[in-house]
Amino acid sequence: MRVYLTGIEVRLGLNDKVLFESNGRKGVELEDVKFHQCVRLSRFENDRTISFIPPDGEFELMNYRLMTTVKPLIWIEAELERYSHSRVEYMIKAKSQFKRRSTANNVEVIIPVPNDAYYPKFKNSIGDVKYAPEQSAFIWTIKSFPGGKEYLMRAHFSFPSIGSEEKEGKPPIKVKFEIPYFTASGIQARYVKINDKTGYEAPSWVRYLTKNGEYQLRTPF
Repeated sequence: MRVYLTGIEVRLGLNDKVLFESNGRKGVELEDVKFHQCVRLSRFENDRTISFIPPDGEFELMNYRLMTTVKPLIWIEAELERYSHSRVEYMIKAKSQFKRRSTANNVEVIIPVPNDAYYPKFKNSIGDVKYAPEQSAFIWTIKSFPGGKEYLMRAHFSFPSIGSEEKEGKPPIKVKFEIPYFTASGIQARYVKINDKTGYEAPSWVRYLTKNGEYQLRTPF
């Protein structure tokens, strides 16, 4: 939260689907819920209202662990085809597994290659691809990735020998992105109320942003 309301009480209500700890009902189940020290825990325990007198500035009001299994929002499939003793082709498929009304921004798919790869060639239908030898990887960047879409990219590399490539092991593919106006957990703010008896009117504004710093998928090659 970012607040500039010195000494004024604020109340935050969450959607009814949210459940704190499992109680046998269906909904979004959260565990290990932790609040900022300004939250009045007694009020929360009574009616699930998050009531607090915030410090000025930006702070983390609440964090939690999600019990519900969330499938990867951007799923990556990778195949490797060997053309000769020193030439291979990577085929990468990226699929967005969220609703069409949402869009992922600044998507980065980081695909590892052996550190002795050279002479890269790329063929992609969308976005940009670059070879990053300092990371032993090539990076597929897609600025805007709508929900329900699927894209393909192919990369050709040469190696001194395929044998050296196999000895490197199988490091994971990494994916980074952010999705505005979207919550993976299903949590939403029903209301934000400013409790001020002086009649001061403060506008409240809620922004949803699912931001994935990085997750990893095992490579088949």
